[in-house]
Amino acid sequence: MTGSKLSRTSVGRSELLSRSVKATDALGMFAEASAHLRRLMPYDAAVWRVTDPVTGMMTAPIRAENLDEGGCAVYWESELFTENVNRFHDLARAPVPVAGLRQTTGDLPARSTLYETFMRPRGFHDELRAVLRTGDRPQGHISLFRSEGRVAFGAAETRLIASILTPLARHLRSFAEPAPQPLPDTPHGPGLLLFDANGALLSVNDDALTYLDTLPEGPAVPSPQGIRVPSWIQATAMKARAVAQQRDRGQARARVRNRAGRWLVCHASCLREANGGIGASAVVIEPAKSSEIVPLIVDAYELTDRETEVTQYIARGLPTGEIAAQLHLSPHTVRDHIKAVFEKVGVSSRGELVGKLFTEHYAPPAERNMTRVRTD
Repeated sequence: MTGSKLSRTSVGRSELLSRSVKATDALGMFAEASAHLRRLMPYDAAVWRVTDPVTGMMTAPIRAENLDEGGCAVYWESELFTENVNRFHDLARAPVPVAGLRQTTGDLPARSTLYETFMRPRGFHDELRAVLRTGDRPQGHISLFRSEGRVAFGAAETRLIASILTPLARHLRSFAEPAPQPLPDTPHGPGLLLFDANGALLSVNDDALTYLDTLPEGPAVPSPQGIRVPSWIQATAMKARAVAQQRDRGQARARVRNRAGRWLVCHASCLREANGGIGASAVVIEPAKSSEIVPLIVDAYELTDRETEVTQYIARGLPTGEIAAQLHLSPHTVRDHIKAVFEKVGVSSRGELVGKLFTEHYAPPAERNMTRVRTD
C-alpha cells in the first residue's frame, strides 16, 4: 500500500470513528460506520448486528444492507448446525476477531457450508466477518459481502476492520445505560411463540404479539399467520434446537431493549414429543428482571470487577466497614472505589446509585418494593 493510500485510509478511519461515536443509538452508529467504511473498502452487502454480551446471541437492532430477508434462516441454519469455518462463537474468542472466508480457506470457499447454501446462490464471492468486542464480551457482529467479479478481502482490509472494532464496541456497549426517566410498568404476561424444526412459526399468543409490536425495526421473516417475526427471534429458536441436538453450545437467551427503552429477555428451549424426540422450539419473551440486566448496566459504565463487587454490596445495604471486611480491604480503599463508581455512573449518593442501576429504570414493581438501601 502506497504512502498516499495509507494516509487516506488513516484519515478515513479517523472520520469513521469520529462520526460513529457521536451516534445516539445502535442503528445510527451502524449507518455512520457503514457509510464511511464503504469508501475505504467497498462491499456489496452487509449486516450489522447487536449481540447479547453475556450469551453472544444476536439481538436487536440489526441493520441489513442489500440482502433479502428470506436468507436469514439459511444463514443461521448453516452457522448453528453445519458451519465449521469462521463461526462467530469461535471468532469471539480469537486473538483477532476478524476473518475473511477466502483467506481462511486458502481460496477454497466450498469448504464452507455457508458459501454453498447462502453465498453462492446470491452471487456473493467472499465474506469478511468480525466481532465487535470489549474484553471478552461480544457487543455486536459485522458481516460484509462482495459479489462475484470483485477481489477477495485482503490482509490490509482485515487490519482496518480490526482497528475499529474496540472503539465501536465500547460505544455500542454504552447504549445499555439506563434511560433518563423511570419507565411505566408493563401489564403483560410472558409472550410465547412456537417454531417448527425449519424455523417456521407454528403459533403465538396475544402477549407475544404485544411484545413484537414494541421491538426495534429490523430484518424479519414472514409467517403463515401474517406475522413478521424478527430474524433474531427466529435465530434464538434455531439456537435452542442446535443446543438440544448437541450441535452447538451455550444459551438460547438474549436481552433486548424495546423502543420505549424497557429491557426484555427472550429465551428458548425445545419441547419433547411423546416418544422423547425433539419437538417444537418454544420462545418466551418477558420483562427482564434486574438480575438479568445488572451485568449489562455495570459493563456499560465500564466498572472494574472490584468496583462491581463494591456496588453489589452497596445494593445489599452494607456500610463501608462491612464491605471492607467482606473484600479484605481497608475502609479507605473501599471509599476510593465508591468515589470512582459515583464518578463513572454520575451520582453523588448510595441511594442514587442503587436507584439508577438496580431499581428505577427496569425492575418490576415487586423487586422495587423489596429494595432497601442504607446510606451510611
